Amino acid sequence: MIKPGDHGDVVTDVTNTLHRLGFIAKATDSFSDEVGQAVRAFQQERGLTVTGLIDETTWLAINEARWKLGDRSLRLSSPLMRGDDVAALQSRLVEMGFNPGRVDGIYGSQSEVAVKEFQKSVGVKIDGICGAATVIALMRLSRTVTGGAPTILRDQLSREKRGPALADKVVVLDPSSRADIAELTFDLAHRIEGRLIALGVSVFLTRGSRTSPTENERISFANNTAADLLISLSVDRHTNDAANGLATYFYGSEAHGIHSIVGEKFATIVQRELIARTDLLNNRTHAKTWDLLRLTKAPAVLLEIGYISSPKDSARLADPNFRDVIAEGLVVAIQRMYLSAEKDAKTGTLRLEDLRKAIIRE
Repeated sequence: MIKPGDHGDVVTDVTNTLHRLGFIAKATDSFSDEVGQAVRAFQQERGLTVTGLIDETTWLAINEARWKLGDRSLRLSSPLMRGDDVAALQSRLVEMGFNPGRVDGIYGSQSEVAVKEFQKSVGVKIDGICGAATVIALMRLSRTVTGGAPTILRDQLSREKRGPALADKVVVLDPSSRADIAELTFDLAHRIEGRLIALGVSVFLTRGSRTSPTENERISFANNTAADLLISLSVDRHTNDAANGLATYFYGSEAHGIHSIVGEKFATIVQRELIARTDLLNNRTHAKTWDLLRLTKAPAVLLEIGYISSPKDSARLADPNFRDVIAEGLVVAIQRMYLSAEKDAKTGTLRLEDLRKAIIRE
């Protein structure tokens, strides 16, 4: 953790990058108030938790931000190469109709395949390495090629193929294992699980009642299930007990101009559905680059269902009937994402009985 008052080469490296990115007037070896403000601005732009401190997540993001496309050759390696240059490459490939997968700034096997396909189409050496010749070809073509939104079209086609029924869907529930809310989120996950199973959904939980897997273990588990959705359940907390309300997060980065199309759509539906059914304050949906949202292959959302530090929210969450309302709203939100417009219903009105009838009709 790098914090105000710290000095040294590490601070110089950080401020050099922040200076190149335009967040600070000049590099320095001292973590001043100005540096803290620059770090906050960087965190805000990158979809990170805004603290003004340089924790491990912020440190990794700053390291990734140092790279621009063409600074280095990009190739499949172990560990995988990460950086803004990778995200820029992926974005350019998507614009030209190639499919590197999610624009996540990580050079994985799908990115390598897309680079090979691009290299083949432009007549440069087909090796899956984005070096000087490939970058030059990308730059030349990106000036002339304009596209619609291939990722949106692919997502739409995928949803149409799967259809509106829930019976063939796979949903991973990720209840927080934070000590003060672990029991509450696990209970909520079970309430959601029971309702989904009754509708024919295959449901997996990332943890048991007494286990506490790491974030990487939960991400790996979700990726191995071929999930259609990952829903992470949490409750926020704050030093000010007046903080309250519901917020939903999906993968997105303003810096790269990308976001998860399906993740954003589902986050919006969930937020509206739960706000319509409860008296929780609407803290809206937000794009974030947290690893759980970024590295999970399936569309993923994180729900902060109130604040455990808020007497009002805490009392609501302690009520089993309120948790049932949340569970039913979430299940309805899942179905609404797969319903066509003509079959959808007004937010907050669709019931589980309606879902069962819809499944029978399908």
